[in-house]
Amino acid sequence: MSKDLQKRVIFGFIALAIFIPLVLMGGVAFQILVGLLAMLAVHELLRMKRLPSTSIEGVLAMLAAFVLTLPLENYLKVLPVDGNVVAYGLVVFLLLGCTVLSTSYSFEDAAYPIASSFYVGLGFNALIDARLMNVDKVLLALFIVWATDSGAYLVGTRYGRRKLLPHVSPNKTIEGSLGGILAAVLVAAIFMFVRPQVATPYNFFVMLVLTVVFSIAGQFGDLVESALKRHFGVKDSGKFIPGHGGVLDRFDSLIFVFPLMHFFGLF
Repeated sequence: MSKDLQKRVIFGFIALAIFIPLVLMGGVAFQILVGLLAMLAVHELLRMKRLPSTSIEGVLAMLAAFVLTLPLENYLKVLPVDGNVVAYGLVVFLLLGCTVLSTSYSFEDAAYPIASSFYVGLGFNALIDARLMNVDKVLLALFIVWATDSGAYLVGTRYGRRKLLPHVSPNKTIEGSLGGILAAVLVAAIFMFVRPQVATPYNFFVMLVLTVVFSIAGQFGDLVESALKRHFGVKDSGKFIPGHGGVLDRFDSLIFVFPLMHFFGLF
């Protein structure tokens, strides 16, 4: 085993040893962790564009992602049911206010940090919503994404011939993508046999079809981040986990999968 692979395995295990217990435990500690991860993800997006996170727009963009991620109405009972969305809107208005405070800062300049905070905050908010509903929903999404990644890598390296989207990610193949979908369906089926209630409100076969949709969505989320990194000329979004890259490198697929699961009424 190479040193790079050893480092990847060791730090991956450490990250999972911290993250998984917090997922199982849930509660405020888990929600704060997810909120901080959202802020770090926005920091990475700002850094890709060489925007300082310590600037007014940087701080407001990270704060916007944080408040959109957390279910603020659970902490502050005076807030409406969609308190986090209202708070997010207010922070965005403050960010747009930067166009007034500086003659060189335009609406177009504000659009990138706003889009970054929304992209990240929406995905991580759906992760928290899933955990509030049932830990099995979170585990299902994790298993689908991990199985997709593993299946795509194993099948792609062995049988991959036709490029999927070479202008975005040269190493990804159609065969690998199909292998990832097949692995996700297999793992989801096993998980549903063990925990049948995770399919609620659907039956087993409908959930298998949805698993295909979620696997494709996860791969699409990975491609979106690849397109971002290619556009800005960076290899990894950050160095949050040695050998694994940044927060976005680890959560890019889940950011797309959780809102889609929410859309289909799984939580």
